[in-house]
Amino acid sequence: MKVDGALGTSLARVPETVKMLEAAGFDGVISAETAHDPFFPLLLAAEHSSKVDLITSIAVAFARSPMNLAAMAHDLNAYSQGRFVLGLGSQIRPHIEKRFSMPWGKPAARMRELILAMRAIWANWYEGQPLDFRGEFYTHTLMTPMFTPEDTQFAAPRVLLAAVGPLMTEVAAEVADGILIHGFTTERYMRNVTLPAIEKGLAKSGRNRADFEICYPLFVVSGADEQQFARTKKATCKQIAFYGSTPAYRPVLEQHGWGALQSELNLLSKQGRWDEMGTLIEDDILNEFAIVGEPGDIVPGIRARFGDIVDRVATRFPFVTEADLPDMLAALKA
Repeated sequence: MKVDGALGTSLARVPETVKMLEAAGFDGVISAETAHDPFFPLLLAAEHSSKVDLITSIAVAFARSPMNLAAMAHDLNAYSQGRFVLGLGSQIRPHIEKRFSMPWGKPAARMRELILAMRAIWANWYEGQPLDFRGEFYTHTLMTPMFTPEDTQFAAPRVLLAAVGPLMTEVAAEVADGILIHGFTTERYMRNVTLPAIEKGLAKSGRNRADFEICYPLFVVSGADEQQFARTKKATCKQIAFYGSTPAYRPVLEQHGWGALQSELNLLSKQGRWDEMGTLIEDDILNEFAIVGEPGDIVPGIRARFGDIVDRVATRFPFVTEADLPDMLAALKA
């Protein structure tokens, strides 16, 4: 099992952060698209590291065109000597239409086509194939030498796709190199919904499980003392409640008979009662979404629950000192 660490959002701190994460033994570093661009931190990380994978987890796909994404991914991959991994996600309709002012519709089909369009562009750049991609949502038929990268000594970047529902999960297994399972996912949902959808997608592409990487940014609740444990628990409950308010994620809660909770969380979110939402995440719910326990229980808990499913995890270990972090990572990866 590989382990990835978060770079954070401060560009000024990226150099020291990536050096620390690489020295500790992390296999990759992730950069998310929240309040900041997800690509800029990874450019700095590439400059100040030599081994770790550099992963967007995630970049919003529908906010950009396949050509934009293909070019940024190529540049980061070439500069990092093949270490960049393009992690994409669809986001949800209100954000795409109201925040990014971009079109929405048929998200699974659109995502499938977007990734195939990128692959067609890369095939032109890396293999010299004519660019003639014509789809329902994207068309790419023009590429001249002036706009064709010359630093093509590394293969095309790997692509991971974030998914929750079975349709997007199936798309990931059909056209991507791996899946970024959403943090708002339980073991039960993963086994009952995610894994069967992955098998269907792999069958479509003629691949097997060994060809596909399953990545999971899991929640961990622990602490070196009671105060730290309480802070971590409160923050995690708020994050779970935030995700749970999204109608698209209701099926995860329904796997446990908690569908009504989604409606309640959604109503509170519309009223701006964000702090109150977290109090609805009771311990039985928290324990399904997070690994909860003493610091010494975390690694066994992760391995017991997800060791036979997940190829790499991403999480934070704020309860572990920098000196002890390499030993914990080594135990998790053993």
